[in-house]
Amino acid sequence: MTDTIRILGIDPGLRATGWGVIALSGARIRHVAHGVIRIDPSLALAERLAGIFSAVSGLANEHAPMLAGVEETLVNAGPRSALKLGQARGAAMAALARERINVCEHAPRQIKLAVVGTGGAEKEQVAFMVQRLLPRAGKMSADAADALACAICAAHHLPAARLKRGAA
Repeated sequence: MTDTIRILGIDPGLRATGWGVIALSGARIRHVAHGVIRIDPSLALAERLAGIFSAVSGLANEHAPMLAGVEETLVNAGPRSALKLGQARGAAMAALARERINVCEHAPRQIKLAVVGTGGAEKEQVAFMVQRLLPRAGKMSADAADALACAICAAHHLPAARLKRGAA
């Protein structure tokens, strides 16, 4: 008997937050859905964060994931960008926590390694491999591909996530 586990991947951003849902049955992954949350950039920061929070809560309710993978903030972009990205990430993670969804955090290199086989892969390589691993996903934006890659990474690290949850 194999249980199916739904995993939501989030690639946070203030302008565009990519999301993707996969189903894991044993060692097989299947595409469920993907998309991008776009918040009006003319809104105040607090309103944009509230929009991300609300949209991620809605995705959690609609797709009922048991686990979520969220990409960690890349600090090489500069402190101001990293801070804003961290706020978007925090809004998404707070929404997932409110919905009682276990959250795994993954560094960009870890996600690339899980999907492409090398931590130094380019965005195009990640998108290509996501398309190969999830051929029924169809055409997708780079943000959605990154989110699906994050979900795939979370699936690869699922035993560790279960152990961590069991120890808590």
